[in-house]
Amino acid sequence: MLATLPQEIEQMKQMVKNFVDREVDPYAQQIEDEDKIPQHLIEQAKELGLFGLSIPEEYGGIGLNTVGKAVVLEQLGRTHNGFVSLISAHTGIGSTGLVKLASDYLKQKYLPDMAAGRKIAAFALSEPGAGSDATNLSTRAEKVGDKWILNGTKHFITNAPVADVFTVFAMNDKEKGAKGGITAFLVEKGFPGFTIGKQDKKMGLRGSYTAQLIFEDCEVPEENVIGEVGMGYMSALKILGEGRIGLAARAVGSCYKLIELSASYSKERIQFGRPIADNQAIQWMLADMATETEAARTLTLKAAYMVDEGKTVIKEASMAKLFASDVFNRVADKAVQIHGGMGYVSDYPVERFYRDARITKIYEGTNEIQRLIIARRILEEN
Repeated sequence: MLATLPQEIEQMKQMVKNFVDREVDPYAQQIEDEDKIPQHLIEQAKELGLFGLSIPEEYGGIGLNTVGKAVVLEQLGRTHNGFVSLISAHTGIGSTGLVKLASDYLKQKYLPDMAAGRKIAAFALSEPGAGSDATNLSTRAEKVGDKWILNGTKHFITNAPVADVFTVFAMNDKEKGAKGGITAFLVEKGFPGFTIGKQDKKMGLRGSYTAQLIFEDCEVPEENVIGEVGMGYMSALKILGEGRIGLAARAVGSCYKLIELSASYSKERIQFGRPIADNQAIQWMLADMATETEAARTLTLKAAYMVDEGKTVIKEASMAKLFASDVFNRVADKAVQIHGGMGYVSDYPVERFYRDARITKIYEGTNEIQRLIIARRILEEN
């Protein structure tokens, strides 16, 4: 399964790796310092088609399958995580619902601009009272004539300050709840009654922005329902499943980069008259980092292959996200330890990766929730 990738995916992988190493990485510290992604990098990403990774070719995208997308996101994970987050939130949970569930009308209207990067996408499920408990939505949707009226607040929405289109989930029937009472909507930034709140200040992911979304009698056209009315929660599960695979792939790429940085530093750093790479303690840390990263990659690609084969991947996607994010945090911790005091200062990228790694255990479903999902599937299957 993992031995050979199709030639076109290998070519895409190498192209993205070259872009990351030659174009993006030299600006990683600038992104960190200024909390802003240089516009020329965004324009280059558009030219490479990175904003249309999983959007079908008929709408102007590249149309990669899930394996191809995971391979590309792995390469993007080698550089600044804020840069990767902008693209992955757009091509992942931001656009998956439209690609897989929306009407032809919505696809024709929005996907070409999204594929070209002219419109940035975001995914809005989380609320102040509905994080891990995603069924407890307070945002309401009421049908009035030929429009839906939305009221409520979303928070921690990635890309919110820069996004143009939002996949928004709201409760349209409280009695039915998650079983037929939640609907997904495509909301444009300029819709009446829709405003974007104050940008969040975060520990990491500089250059990637999150904020609240505020709906006050927000008017959404009837035709902007994504999928079926009342089936939004099931849609969210499908979207998040694939998003978790992408997140795992990004984490794997970051791990590989940290291994490279740590191996290189350990050969250059001299203590007691010899490189610290000669010390068994360092070698064992590198061995553990590499072994766990390979295992995480295998889990991730297995889940991606299963999606492309049309199989249900609820358990496997959660396993990939859980394990890869845990590994990312362990690898980042060991990388800081190998770098010693230098790993704690911002002059070295491992400090940045260490902070950025932490959020991967929280967003797109906390790792505690992933364990619950995995356990429930095991109990159902046995």
